[in-house]
Amino acid sequence: MSQVIVAPLLLPLLAAVLLLLTRRRIAIAVRRRISIAATLLTLGAVVWLALGVTESGIQVYQVGDWPAPYGISLVADRLSVWMLLITALLACCALLYAVQGTDRAGRHFHPLFQLLLFGLNGAFLTGDVFNLFVFFEVLLLASYGLLLHGGGPDRVRAGLHFVVLNLAGSTLFLFAAGTLYGVLGTLNMADLAVKVAATPPADLGLVRAAGLLLFTVFALKAALVPLYLWLPAAYSSTSAPVAALFAIMTKVGAYAILRVETLIFGDDAGLVAHLIEPFLLPLALLTVAVAVLGVLSAPGLRRQTAYLVVLSVGTLLTAFALGTGPGIAAGLYYLAHSTFAAAAMFLLADVIARGRGELADRLDPGPVIPAAPLVGGVFFVLAALIAGLPPLSGFLGKWMLLQAALEHPAAPWVLGVVLTASFGTIVALARSGSLLFYRAEGSAAIGDLGAATATYAGADWPRLAPVLGLVGLCLVLVFAAGPVTRFTAATAADLLAPARYIEAVLPAPAEA
Repeated sequence: MSQVIVAPLLLPLLAAVLLLLTRRRIAIAVRRRISIAATLLTLGAVVWLALGVTESGIQVYQVGDWPAPYGISLVADRLSVWMLLITALLACCALLYAVQGTDRAGRHFHPLFQLLLFGLNGAFLTGDVFNLFVFFEVLLLASYGLLLHGGGPDRVRAGLHFVVLNLAGSTLFLFAAGTLYGVLGTLNMADLAVKVAATPPADLGLVRAAGLLLFTVFALKAALVPLYLWLPAAYSSTSAPVAALFAIMTKVGAYAILRVETLIFGDDAGLVAHLIEPFLLPLALLTVAVAVLGVLSAPGLRRQTAYLVVLSVGTLLTAFALGTGPGIAAGLYYLAHSTFAAAAMFLLADVIARGRGELADRLDPGPVIPAAPLVGGVFFVLAALIAGLPPLSGFLGKWMLLQAALEHPAAPWVLGVVLTASFGTIVALARSGSLLFYRAEGSAAIGDLGAATATYAGADWPRLAPVLGLVGLCLVLVFAAGPVTRFTAATAADLLAPARYIEAVLPAPAEA
């Protein structure tokens, strides 16, 4: 079973290489088939791996058969396969939207798309801090190209900010990794967890500094306040399928924060235990507060959705910051919901923009778009999902978060900020829906069932299908809430017992 771990890496990598080598020789239709086949095969490999981890526990693959901590370790635990599954499902929907014509804007869309999947999957599977840096760089290089796909001054401007800030983050990452290696002599995460706990007092300052540098880098990737300013412009300027796939990229930073905080700086880390705990919850709540102001003031639907991504990151890290099993489990459930819902809204915003001519996605009254009743209905469901109205997945995620927060000393702050932000989101999305649909010219036809039925035939079904697929995934989280929450609870339990991870990667005790 351990060999299956490399499949989510090899499949997109080989597809990217094949697409690059044949970029001038095969037609776009063939390139699309190769990309779709590789993505579906990756999804199948991820499902197989997830079943194996669920049944048999943590799976480890030592590249080159070099034992840890000397070689490269790939580790699949419940958290890894959860992130892989979300990424693979999201990638399928984003790619199905892209092949409707977006991919024609540049020759290298499909190789870059597969390389981004390679980087994302590698970041979730690696058991080594340096290789986490390597996979970060792969996914960032691919994201630079995808962000600029199609060109235009807005994308170039947003891409410049994106590149500069992430290059600065990469530099800090190298400083942090170099400091940890210089002090502890290892970058294997399991070995770091052992050696950090035994750090001599003279080296504690350097270990703390390196840990806080890592947190800064991951906070930048996750778009945590005050390091979020690059995201709204970047996500709202790029093409719809790219923005949809980017919905998982901020979650890479959140994943890294959770992994490092529970494994390396967890309960057993001695004098550096819970290193970032004093900072994470205040910054997460501040992110929620700032993001909801952006959601309320956004001039366009795509910019509003970008701020909704920032809002979801703040809510997710609020759950992780509680540091308890129920809090982490709630965050992992909310992570899947928020990723699918935000991606669906990015795709739907593009469908709406295509039907409004020069107004595009601006939140101003305009002409009735084709199939307005259908598109408006999908928007309403998505708005209810994102705002957290019962009984949908957004409500379940936030309800579990608030339940977990009741025993925390900062419970009044968590409840006050999260509930206020939810109300602000409802107001903002209700206003957006009213401006886009009910105040449109001739919008009275929306309430006419006969006219509504007639417009369905004119709907852009190839583009609406991926949107409906993502909405369907959110509904699956509702109907399968029992099994999903049991899985996230088991994942949280594993994270809070890091000895299981360490024993799986380092079968014999590491030498001091």
